[in-house]
Amino acid sequence: MSLDKKATALIHHGYEAPTGFASPVVGVHKASTVFFDSVADLRARRWVDKSGYTYGLHGTPTTFTLEARLATLEGAKHVILAPSGLSALTVVNMALLKAGDAVLLPDNVYYPSRDFAQHEMAGWGVSHRLYDPLDPASLRAQLQPDVKLVWLEAPGSVTLEFPDLPALIATVREAAPQAVIALDNTWGAGLAFAPFELGLDLTIHALTKYPSGGGDVLMGSIACRDDALYEKLAWTHSRLGLGVGMNDVESVLRSLPTLSLRYSAQDASCRRIAAWAQARPEVRRVLHPAVAGSPGHEHWAKLCTAAAGLVTLEMTPSIPPSKVDAFVDSLRRFRIGWSWGGPVSLAVPYRVNGLRKLPQPYEGVLVRLCIGLEATEDLIADLEVGLSALAA
Repeated sequence: MSLDKKATALIHHGYEAPTGFASPVVGVHKASTVFFDSVADLRARRWVDKSGYTYGLHGTPTTFTLEARLATLEGAKHVILAPSGLSALTVVNMALLKAGDAVLLPDNVYYPSRDFAQHEMAGWGVSHRLYDPLDPASLRAQLQPDVKLVWLEAPGSVTLEFPDLPALIATVREAAPQAVIALDNTWGAGLAFAPFELGLDLTIHALTKYPSGGGDVLMGSIACRDDALYEKLAWTHSRLGLGVGMNDVESVLRSLPTLSLRYSAQDASCRRIAAWAQARPEVRRVLHPAVAGSPGHEHWAKLCTAAAGLVTLEMTPSIPPSKVDAFVDSLRRFRIGWSWGGPVSLAVPYRVNGLRKLPQPYEGVLVRLCIGLEATEDLIADLEVGLSALAA
């Protein structure tokens, strides 16, 4: 057989593996091109309702499987995968907003979300306004006819205030029924509370965090229940040409079965560290939704059955920022880095000035701790050595 003939034989090989193979692992289906049986088949297949396959960007059995499992996790009907949590957020904004519209953001919103509103959306003629997430009256005052999208965060970024979600949702429904209500559900991870039972419209989720769990995957998701809303989001996602790598999808699929175990372990460890930190003289306040006295604790207690492994320490105001930075630098078990939800604990200091636009009660430098899967005693010992050095 000539080399050319061998090439053809290999490309169009007739062998098909027997069916019936089953294992705990979902098969990894990769493709750009998808084959059709006929021209009629090419013209008839419809990817948006996931009844068929048309092109790799529009889904494979692997992505459809992950989306179905995430829909179960979130309590949704539809899920769309995106390259990151931030890209999921931007798809929502771009699908639902046009020039002349306004979007409302909580003042403690994930900063890149506000940054996108201040730059790209502003350039497209979309305005944004901020509200105090702990004050439904503050939200109501911003609900004008131009508001088409309201973002919620539970809890807020860095400072972890937990809002009264039912009250905020009811306020929007009453004063701005035209607005879509969206929640960043990364902290809750589909485990701490059931967002769709509260009556909101959609959630986004940074799968980079807990669903991945390894600190090695970038991915996000959009979840909703309404068919028309899903199609609007899906078409925008498609027109933007967004996709995810199948090996990353495989990684998240492999991690999902242990999600609740990891979340529970990090929750328990974080609460122990929060309780320990409350007794430290270097710490003015411990910010954690499950800690009594933390902003919005009462709302968390009514709604949630768990909490993520995040805690923020508001340091005593007399400690200068340079010393707080040195404290973080001194840690050995905690590494310095963005993100959370992985096995390695992380620490990042934040300056209060510039963190919020509305008046806020924080005075000292903030240190956000993201608790990993190390022994809690080892993490406390690491923090204890670092804090004790502040007095030197």
